[in-house]
Order: sequence, then C-alpha cells, then structure tokens
Amino acid sequence: MRKVRFLRDVALVIGCIAFGGVASASSFSYNGSFTTDDQIQQILFSLSATSTVTAVTFGYAGGTNQASMSIPQGGFDPWLAIFDSAGALVASDDNGTCGQVGTDSNTGACFDSYISQSLAAGNYTLVLSQSDNSPFGATFGDGYTRTGQPTFTSSFGCGDGQFCDINADNRSANWEIDLDNVKSSSLPGTGAPEPATFVLLGAGLAGISILRRRFGA
Repeated sequence: MRKVRFLRDVALVIGCIAFGGVASASSFSYNGSFTTDDQIQQILFSLSATSTVTAVTFGYAGGTNQASMSIPQGGFDPWLAIFDSAGALVASDDNGTCGQVGTDSNTGACFDSYISQSLAAGNYTLVLSQSDNSPFGATFGDGYTRTGQPTFTSSFGCGDGQFCDINADNRSANWEIDLDNVKSSSLPGTGAPEPATFVLLGAGLAGISILRRRFGA
C-alpha cells in the first residue's frame, strides 16, 4: 500500500511539473530611449511550443501597458520586426490599426506597431526601429534601410531635426514594448531570468516537499 501511495505521489509531482510547463507563457514589458534615428533595439525571446505571440508598442500614442504602467504619448513612430533563429524575417509591421493600437491625441494618428503571429517552438529576435528604418531584405543580416543615417527623419520637416514623424510632428526618443505569450525573454547581454524556469522549479520543489512530508524523508 505504501508503494502504491508513493507511485501515486510521484505521478502527482510529475503532473505538477508538466502543468508548470503548460502554464509557463509569460508577458514582458520593456521601455527605453534611442539616441539616433537609425538606432535599433533587439529583444530576445523563446517558445517551448507553437504559440501566438503578440508584440505591441505604446510609445507613440501612450496608454497602459500589461505591467499596469501608464505610458505617456509622444514617443517616435516605431517599426517592429521578428526574426527566427536563422535570421529569417517572419513578421514585420509599421503601423497597427486604430483600435489595435492607441490614437495619439496630438496628431490623431495610430502609428504604434502591432504584431500577432503564430510561431513554432524556438528562439527569436524582436527588433524595434523607427518608422522608415525598415528591414532591408528577408534576413536580419541584410541590415536596415536607414543604417548610417542618424538624422534621417529631419527630412520629414519637424523643427527638432530628429525623431520626427511623417506629419512633421516633433516626437521624443522614448519607446515602450509589450511582448506576450512567450516562454522567456531578455535584452541581449543582460542575462535576464527566464520566468518559465522558475515556474517549473517551483512546481518541482513543491512536489518534492509533499513527498518528504508523507514519507518522512
């Protein structure tokens, strides 16, 4: 009887760990600022199974992100792209539609970016750039169209000479991105933790604790 109970409890632990794997999808919010028009920001993320990943910016029109932070409007017009582990471009978006993204009260424009894409398990890179600085080709290695042009938006006619939108509106260098339904994410070089790992570890430790209490280990 004791052996049966032990096997049942081992199954419970395995079930807890498996459930932790299923429930490991996480959301991340990132923000920062650029120094030049041609700058790009990479965000790494991974998936353990096929998932519909959503990436949306809030910097242009502002709003409340998934971390419940109030983001002020006024940032530059962004562009988002996703590349797979081989560097192939799998999704790209300049402007989301009104309703998907916010409407800037100054310009009346819905210029934030929105991607919702089904992706297979693997590692990916989300890249933020300023609008009109788009992926040059079908791979990340092809570069970006405005690389080496640190003030290219000055041609749009705003007074600041940088971070202008197509309406000649003066914008700031600020950006904000929400990334949803991924296993883990980090900025390159930061060594950020992987939330899914902690979910699995917590489930496993909880199960082991149950076994220790029941069998006096």
